[in-house]
Amino acid sequence: MDNPILLHFVTVVIFCQMLAIGVNHSLRELTSLWRSPELLLRSLLAVIVLVPAVVGLLLRLFDLPPAIATGLALLAAAPGAPLTTKRSQTAGGDPEYSASLQLTLALLAVGITPLTLTAFYALFELPIERVTPVEVARQVARVTFLPVIIGLLLQRFTARLTAVIGKPVRMLANVLFILLFVVLIVLLALAPDLREMLKLGVQPMVAIIVIVALSLTIGHLLGGPSWAQRSSLAIASIARNVGLALFIAALSDYGQNFIPTLLTYLILGALVAVPYSIWSKRRMA
Repeated sequence: MDNPILLHFVTVVIFCQMLAIGVNHSLRELTSLWRSPELLLRSLLAVIVLVPAVVGLLLRLFDLPPAIATGLALLAAAPGAPLTTKRSQTAGGDPEYSASLQLTLALLAVGITPLTLTAFYALFELPIERVTPVEVARQVARVTFLPVIIGLLLQRFTARLTAVIGKPVRMLANVLFILLFVVLIVLLALAPDLREMLKLGVQPMVAIIVIVALSLTIGHLLGGPSWAQRSSLAIASIARNVGLALFIAALSDYGQNFIPTLLTYLILGALVAVPYSIWSKRRMA
């Protein structure tokens, strides 16, 4: 993850994904969740309350090293991953609901992330610096809201151009997403140091798998009755904002120690979600 080319490529992929959302969804669609109070409440309960609660419970049950426990706490406190909408589509999720939920979570992260970390500070010894809402807002605005706002402004002032570029931008974002996945797999296969770094041990990996499985279950149960919304909320529950977690980790002198946990969660979370995504799409079909 120290490779500057890879980091820039990840930034480009996320920017294109968010720009595609801004270009292809109206402001009304992106705020549609706000007009469904019951669904909004259930969504927030799943992602920002129950998932962190599950992480906290498992940190009590599993005797995990401080670096691993801290990495999981950072992930629990970082909702609204930039690629949530794209990942939910692979599970047959509702694109409009997913996009609205993603942006809502990114907006709330400004207050939720410091608040959730404060709760973890009170329960566990975490070797990380405290983060302020201003620092979170700066990171979320740059990664999430800037490209979406650009897309919405294009819709507002260049409607004809937006109609022409909407589909190509979405296709480009999809191609870059697939390419990023391939690049990460290749790097993992060719980098022995990275493979060694990801060997956290059996107990931490079991803890991560249990967290992902329970988070998927929570999202699926609270996302009904629409099956597409169930799958969207299930994916949103496990899709933690790894970029934000890395940003917070970098504020600490020990931030490098948390990276293996963040990457392992990213990989195991994607793998565990594959059977659910296949099952969900088949049920809807």
